[in-house]
Parts: sequence; C-alpha cells; structure tokens
Amino acid sequence: LFPQGQLLAKSWSSLFGGQSGAALRGPIYSFNGRNVLTDPLWPHQLAWHGSTPRGGHARRWDCQGWRSSGTAEGMATALGEGRLLSGHRHNCSTP
Repeated sequence: LFPQGQLLAKSWSSLFGGQSGAALRGPIYSFNGRNVLTDPLWPHQLAWHGSTPRGGHARRWDCQGWRSSGTAEGMATALGEGRLLSGHRHNCSTP
C-alpha cells in the first residue's frame, strides 16, 4: 500500500507475473508529484526495466551506455499492460 492507502497491485508476484489482478491500480506519481498515467508530460507511460520477462538482465536491451545521438533500444513495458516485465524494445531516446 502507498502511504495514501492506494493499492498498486494485489501482490508482488502478480505485479511481475501477470496473474489476474496484476493491472496497476490507482495513480502512479513521478518524483515531482505528476500522475504519470494522466499527465500529458508522460505521453508513453512506460516502465523502463531492462529485464527479461523472468526478471533477468536483458544485456542487449538495457540502455546502458546510451547516448542521446544513439539508436540503442531498451526493454520497457506500458504501465497499463498488467505485466510489468513483459516488455518490448523501445528506443532509449523515447521520453
């Protein structure tokens, strides 16, 4: 539970395993207090993780060593997808 009492997911394993009820619930706030699910500053609403679906390090897809002029890709998941580590490759320059 968040300090405000809002449930993010039913359990730790459902958050990563895609079990029923794994969809993120309620608002998710950035460090500056913006709701990333509704604020236009966050058009892609991605959780960047650089992991395989089983939680291992996706070595080629982690944006490590990324430079703004590069075309590297990293693993990220749309927050509404319901399975945090399912992930797809996205250009590391994606805001």
